[in-house]
Amino acid sequence: MSTNTAAPARQQIPLDEATLQTRPRLQIALDKADLPSALGPLQQAAPAVDIIECGTILVLGEGMRAVREIRALFPDKPILADVRIAEAGSIIARMAFEAGASLVSVVAGASMTTVTQVVAVAEEFGGQVQVELADEWYDPDKARQWRDLGVQHVIVKRSRDREAAGDLSWKPSDVARVDELAAMGFTVTVTGGMSAQDLPTFAGHPVGIIIAGRSVVSADSPLQAAQELQAAIAEVWS
Repeated sequence: MSTNTAAPARQQIPLDEATLQTRPRLQIALDKADLPSALGPLQQAAPAVDIIECGTILVLGEGMRAVREIRALFPDKPILADVRIAEAGSIIARMAFEAGASLVSVVAGASMTTVTQVVAVAEEFGGQVQVELADEWYDPDKARQWRDLGVQHVIVKRSRDREAAGDLSWKPSDVARVDELAAMGFTVTVTGGMSAQDLPTFAGHPVGIIIAGRSVVSADSPLQAAQELQAAIAEVWS
């Protein structure tokens, strides 16, 4: 008897032009070390979020079990497996997509060979690929190559290290990068301790996804925190 099973259905993150011209979607980042700590706030906030991220810390702590269990609980939500692939692209991407991910992440320092491998597996599963940028890894020519290979998403981020050093600002260069990458055809995600106070910086700019982690997950009411962010997004991109 064959032991092959059908791959889980992918919940796609829309990339059509009409969607990209509307307001950004809200993604919850679950960077907890274990599933119980992640599932508590997720189950509260889920009605008010558009995309679920199985964060790197969660995947390191729980493995692909995290993706499988969250997919089982939320069959209709897009799920990012934030595995930050640097090499072994085919193997890691396949593990994530077989577990039920809609989207996997690749670090900007990965070789084009690795990116090509990840894109090929994503296409096989009907999934999508995101490259996570860091300041020292940004190269517009390289970004164009990612887009030509089939990468759909990029992240512009304010890193935890930058926050820890006391730099809570978004610079004009960050906003210009959003514009430049969106013009290449990417869906641009903005992340890095995002709160409602950060959103006006990006008003009128083509942000596709806003990631909220601690501001929602650690809130007294994750649902209320997510709803307030959704309201702020609607106001800024009205």
